[in-house]
Amino acid sequence: MSMIVSLAWLAEHLIDQESKSIIGPAELIIVDCRYMMGQPSSGREAYAAGHIPGAVYLDLEQDLSGPKGEHGGRHPLPDLGAFTLMLGKIGIDDTAKVVVYDDQGGAMASRFWWMLHFLGHVNVFILDGGYSQWKAAGYPTDNLIQPLYARATPQVRSFKPRVQSHLLVSVNDVKAKLGQSDVVLIDSREERRYLGLEEPIDSVAGHIPGAINSFWKDSLNSAGQWKTDEEQTRRFSNLPADKELIVYCGSGVTACPNFVALKQAGFDNVKLYAGSWSDWISYEDNPIATGEE
Repeated sequence: MSMIVSLAWLAEHLIDQESKSIIGPAELIIVDCRYMMGQPSSGREAYAAGHIPGAVYLDLEQDLSGPKGEHGGRHPLPDLGAFTLMLGKIGIDDTAKVVVYDDQGGAMASRFWWMLHFLGHVNVFILDGGYSQWKAAGYPTDNLIQPLYARATPQVRSFKPRVQSHLLVSVNDVKAKLGQSDVVLIDSREERRYLGLEEPIDSVAGHIPGAINSFWKDSLNSAGQWKTDEEQTRRFSNLPADKELIVYCGSGVTACPNFVALKQAGFDNVKLYAGSWSDWISYEDNPIATGEE
């Protein structure tokens, strides 16, 4: 099964879910991750106004990130113990099938997708087109704010993490790999930010030396839907299959769609620098590059 599921697929499985009379294993859990950068309350407000029936809401900064410090970037990973407990509280265990969506081209959804993969739960999928396309297609919505389906009594389950440490690199890992021929750094930000021509968010412009640029929104087609596996393969045809690929962005969020796209394209050795550029520049002695590589 692909990492991306269609609107029709989810609509069909919603019907299957509602037809169950008893809550059992392999529950379908739907997670709403809408969030607008610079508008921290917008996602929760959008969820309250309407969402896919039964979806629970997780906020990028409150639920999918930890507190900011001197280092670690603008969206450091949350405490894994607390995050694991939260997954159980919203009904996710080893048997659950999870579908996640947003309205930001899959950026926030990909963050949650990556976090579940990092904790060893691969039965998680991103909804193609997000909430706006779901609503525009005439599929059902509601505004009930609840942890699980209205017909169900919320059940706290036990999520058992199996941390996949090979999916994550630290700032020290990146520094140690600079200049190595078997490693490719991929900067997922807009080209002008990568080149150092502008920097609207972070205090320093530029990129990590040696990185190439592949804007994360190129994961999508002109209709705002995910490119197919074959299209992603063509998109990354310049990358060697036998090298270690490290993706980063400004704060570790929009690098995640590129992580997903690279997995779609069949690359196995893909890692996320979660701290990303905002973490890199928090160390004064880290080198910075501008212009084309």
